[in-house]
Amino acid sequence: MHTGGEPLRIITGGLPPVLGNDILAKRRYVREHLDHLRQFLMFEPRGHADMYGALLVEPSLPDADLAVLFLHNEGYSTMCGHAMIALGRYAVDYGLVKAVEPVTVVNIECPCGLVRTEVEVTNGRTGNVSFSSVPSFLFGRDYQLSLSNGQPFTCDVAYGGAFYALADAGQFNLSVRQSNVRDMVDIAGQICDAVNKAVKLHHPDHDDLAFLYGVILTDGNDADIHTATANICVFAENQVDRSPTGSGVSARLAAQFAKGQTGQHQPRMFESVIRSQFTGEIEAVTRCGDFDAVIARVSGIAHYSGQSRFWLDEGDEIGKGFRVR
Repeated sequence: MHTGGEPLRIITGGLPPVLGNDILAKRRYVREHLDHLRQFLMFEPRGHADMYGALLVEPSLPDADLAVLFLHNEGYSTMCGHAMIALGRYAVDYGLVKAVEPVTVVNIECPCGLVRTEVEVTNGRTGNVSFSSVPSFLFGRDYQLSLSNGQPFTCDVAYGGAFYALADAGQFNLSVRQSNVRDMVDIAGQICDAVNKAVKLHHPDHDDLAFLYGVILTDGNDADIHTATANICVFAENQVDRSPTGSGVSARLAAQFAKGQTGQHQPRMFESVIRSQFTGEIEAVTRCGDFDAVIARVSGIAHYSGQSRFWLDEGDEIGKGFRVR
């Protein structure tokens, strides 16, 4: 499937059992024992440097309809909004959850927690999907840091199921809608390095969640709720999200709310580097440990793009997976 252009390879079978009493234990097990299969499924010749995957595993939470581990070019993320939108539709279409019109609720267990998705169903056909994310919050604001060449910049760090550094692309003389993607990826990598050196992250729920997942360069339009705001998300190992990034939208909304730039139930349009769009709004206000937090609601649509079976031919060492960048 793809959501706003961002791929999602849903892995439904063929892997050995994934062991662990909870979702984070399963994530550790796959990372330690089955990582060669992540490379087999995400890397060339079956995938590419920007491929993204969802491995369905047995839920451990009683309210979960399904559970998922996320795969990418570097490892295993804790949350993925574009995957929530795709998996919500997939779960209804493939009978994992019984369809109920006009809205079917699908509860998906992720490494960051339980995420509620709502799938619109009309005359048996699935359509738009919304998800209500885990508590999202502004971790720190207005960090004054420097790139490797000494150029100063300002950024926030926010959590939306994963931690992101948020920075206005304009301070680097870049435009999300017009600049070369390679240039934005290079700057994002330097921002990531600077934040990792200067900011020690922590999460109230679990240490496994406390790492900087990516950098989101924005058009700086955080306060004008009446116009779309564009961003590009660079995550994992220089992987570029083609969608507006669901967990990134949650993080941006949390930062905007904390800074007084948006309020509850004020819909905002978020646009990606390829101009695909998600709608997001603050659904509720809550707490996450010591942090003031919000529940973000993000909406979009996913499409099917194909179905595949993969195997490894005898003696095919290259076929185990490789990357050229």
